[in-house]
Amino acid sequence: MSKKVYISADYDYDSGDRNVVDELNKWGTDNYHKVDFVDMAKVVSGSVSNNSDCCICDLKAEFNRQINASSAAIFVIGDKTGNRTAGSTCERIHKEWNECLCTPYKQNTNGVKYCKYYTTSPADPDGDVGNINTFSYLRHEFEQAVKKGKKIIVVYNSKYKQSN
Repeated sequence: MSKKVYISADYDYDSGDRNVVDELNKWGTDNYHKVDFVDMAKVVSGSVSNNSDCCICDLKAEFNRQINASSAAIFVIGDKTGNRTAGSTCERIHKEWNECLCTPYKQNTNGVKYCKYYTTSPADPDGDVGNINTFSYLRHEFEQAVKKGKKIIVVYNSKYKQSN
């Protein structure tokens, strides 16, 4: 039986860490490693991203479910990871629903909508990291993995070569 391992990375094709994720996914298909990787760039298990109304908070809730179902989480840290802020623009935690505009996931051409959550409540301290927050996606995933006591594997991907 293979272990389910969650992968979190910067998926930008031009300057991200897609090459590392692709290599990890190759390992998941061979007969040697026996690992089932959950690559969030291919959110497939009942994906909320297929919903035209999918927002930042919906994706974060999906991340929580996938991390909870995994035995470990791999975080690929690259040269640009520290500058990535995707997922951090939700204002709902500080404002009323009708004061918050949200861009549905990958629907930027359709404009923004008011937040679809009329009411919110604090996250259960013993439950998941709340999906309405101002964390970037990467930070949210890391906080969830820590909170749920998952084994964390950090893979550093750098284009810089250092001399011995």
